Amino acid sequence: MKKKLPMALLVGTLVLTILSGCGSNATQSSTPAAQPAGENMELVSDGKLTFAMSGLLKPLNYKDASGNLTGFDVEIGNEIAKRIGLEPNPVTNPWETILQGLKGKKYDAIIGSMTATEERAKQVDFTDPYYISGGQIFVAQTNDTLKTKDDLKDRTIGVVQASTYKEIAKKYTAKIKGYPSDVYALQDLVPGRVDAVITDKIVGVSAIKEQGLQIKSVGDVLEKENIAIAINKDNPVLLKKINEAIKAMVEDGTYEKISVKWFGTNLLK
Repeated sequence: MKKKLPMALLVGTLVLTILSGCGSNATQSSTPAAQPAGENMELVSDGKLTFAMSGLLKPLNYKDASGNLTGFDVEIGNEIAKRIGLEPNPVTNPWETILQGLKGKKYDAIIGSMTATEERAKQVDFTDPYYISGGQIFVAQTNDTLKTKDDLKDRTIGVVQASTYKEIAKKYTAKIKGYPSDVYALQDLVPGRVDAVITDKIVGVSAIKEQGLQIKSVGDVLEKENIAIAINKDNPVLLKKINEAIKAMVEDGTYEKISVKWFGTNLLK
């Protein structure tokens, strides 16, 4: 005849069984979950940030006497690469096929003074702007009568012939003088042959920095253009990291240092 186990022993056995089961479940639930896919940057070359430009846009991006790529865009790209732990690798590509090259994975990004437009944004993603450009009014340094765009009324405005800035100038005056190049137009400001010149902001600030022209900008850009870095749409991690790098550069003063070196001013202001 089988002996009955004491009630206390039965209860104890049952408790141990339950605790053993709970302990097993706790161990399973503490196992780290798998990392979600897509947390890595997609790069054409491991350990490198390969970024493209035309190489023909001095002082933004161009080749020096030794054939090395240099300029504002190059320095911005180099600094971004270092901040995200990659070796900078600037390359050139013809401008007319630069978007196709990005989409074809020839390089990771375009850091070549590309305006972020709605049409381009259908093909690629854009970072936050790393500089702002657009049509800008310039006058002689000694001119204190032209302080806003409204002061352009009936003044003589210089523009490059057949440029889009001619249409902008028509909004303010019928006295428009055409020039074969921006430089000639800007040079006519100091002797007073024209009252103002409308040209791209970068062209004007470059003339002040490189040629020492005694001119100044008036007001904000007339038609703002956000210049940004283009990234393939399937590379959100790289997009995020570049945006973080740009923000950090601005906050710690590195961006302004680079901008002032090339243009004598902060291109984000």
